[in-house]
Amino acid sequence: MHDLIRDIALCIAAAWLLGVASQLIRQPLILAYLAGGFILGPSVLGWVTNQESIATISELGLIFLLFMIGLEIDLKKIASAGKSITLTSAVQILGGFAIGTVFFRLVGFRLGGGNWDALYLGAAAALSSTVIIVKVLYDKRELDTLPGRVTLGILVLQDLFAILFLAIQPNLDQLEASVLVDSLLRVFVLVGTAMLVSKYVLPPLFHRIARLPELVLVGAIGWCFLVGEFGERLHLSREMGALIAGVALSTFPYALDVTAKVTSLRDFFVTLFFVGLGMKIQQPNLNVVAWALVFGVFTIVSRFATTFPPLYKLRQGLRASLLPAINLAQISEFSLVLLELGASDRFHHVSPQAKDIASLSFVILATVSTFGMARSDGLVRALIPRLKRLGLRDLDDAVANGPAGATGHAHATEGEGGHGHGARILILGFFRAASSLLEELEEHAPDLLRHVAVVDFNPVVHKELKARGIPVIYGDISQRDTLLHAGIANAAVLVCSVPDSLLKGITNERLVRSLRELNPRAKIIAPAEVLENVGELVAAGASYVCLGRLHEGRDLMEAVRAAEEGLIDDKRGELLERLRDRREVLP
Repeated sequence: MHDLIRDIALCIAAAWLLGVASQLIRQPLILAYLAGGFILGPSVLGWVTNQESIATISELGLIFLLFMIGLEIDLKKIASAGKSITLTSAVQILGGFAIGTVFFRLVGFRLGGGNWDALYLGAAAALSSTVIIVKVLYDKRELDTLPGRVTLGILVLQDLFAILFLAIQPNLDQLEASVLVDSLLRVFVLVGTAMLVSKYVLPPLFHRIARLPELVLVGAIGWCFLVGEFGERLHLSREMGALIAGVALSTFPYALDVTAKVTSLRDFFVTLFFVGLGMKIQQPNLNVVAWALVFGVFTIVSRFATTFPPLYKLRQGLRASLLPAINLAQISEFSLVLLELGASDRFHHVSPQAKDIASLSFVILATVSTFGMARSDGLVRALIPRLKRLGLRDLDDAVANGPAGATGHAHATEGEGGHGHGARILILGFFRAASSLLEELEEHAPDLLRHVAVVDFNPVVHKELKARGIPVIYGDISQRDTLLHAGIANAAVLVCSVPDSLLKGITNERLVRSLRELNPRAKIIAPAEVLENVGELVAAGASYVCLGRLHEGRDLMEAVRAAEEGLIDDKRGELLERLRDRREVLP
């Protein structure tokens, strides 16, 4: 017992020290935890060598990690996934799993006879890291973009695949139809029981203790281990039970409250799991390093091969088809979980070498993909011309050569005059401010709306505007050629609608300077987020600068005044009435 306490203390200390260092060099914390465990374990310093301590630390962390993953799985998002996300997810997950299994079997990893290295490596290569992706996309403010939403949708459905894999894991050695049906029935009993209890029993219990945070925390942990033990009694696993406990708890009214209260405890146990996993990694030899590099290259190539084609076939455009593939080009923490379970004494499905290969590859891919995601826009701009030279058509090519319509007319004009669209008012970039502008024009100035065209590379925007009869030119406003083809030289009013925080490859100041150079006579309207940017934009050539915060401040002042005067309900009613018939392109 004393050894276990000492070992946990060493694990937490090492994780903290290396975690601080990882933040300084902008690397994921998970890498620091794995490195901490590797350094403490038998392979390097040998400060923690008790195998029972290592196994206990790892299992505790794994159970709680899966419980927290379950808490964060949103069943409503899975049910409401759009066509493009569902189809792309199916191709990426099932295709990646199948290709991976075949590839690793062909290169010599075993498949069957009690050893399932190829199958586990194929499953590991099909899953991507939610922790890394969400962190990087959040920092880049791309969670709410189309590629960001597609990426997150695929991640959610990858979690569902992992749950199904966990369900059949105990019976991999006996994959007969009757055994598989029996396994699925036991999973159904586990899921059904957990869901029923979480719907009818837990809410009144948690309602009574809602004001006692410590009891909410104890109740959540008790629920996690209770369902975990139930899963063990059903001959599934405690880990599977913990995952289902989290999923069941995510559906009941106090899920957010529970998640908030167990977050700190989650961080503690997640740290223990990855440090414990690091302690099990053997000092890599050249063979393991070589296979880890092969695994990493295969993961990146397979991710493009299974993500890009379905998005491209669904007419999402080259950019929106490439970005999710770049975002997903690493393996998941869940991959390490599956391999850890497969290598455990319970199953013996995976060899230590296969687990070490995946662990080392996780470290390599996490570093490479973080770097790649941070520079994804530059990578996409470099790849698109090369893909076009290979014969792949982007949405701008499809429009230029497609049937005449609102956008077809735009490119017909360009072909005849050589200088793009004849619209007097060009909206450059399309996000929520531009969406609201179009709605205001439609309601209050339809005479101006007839002279408006939009330039943007979002395929969803492209499709919706075309359906409304509004001319739209597909292109990247940071590129000079796009501006020329859009007819900048002939426009009377140029509206830059995207703030600097969302622009890629350019700033509004540089865009305004470029626009002023191409069209000295146009009235240019640009947005500013920071007060000092107003003077910079005017100096660059902007005719007017929009400060959205001024309008928001005035609206907040009126809401505060209404609240003070007891009229806040009337104010809310006015807002809801105004929004009732509003039909924006981007809601």
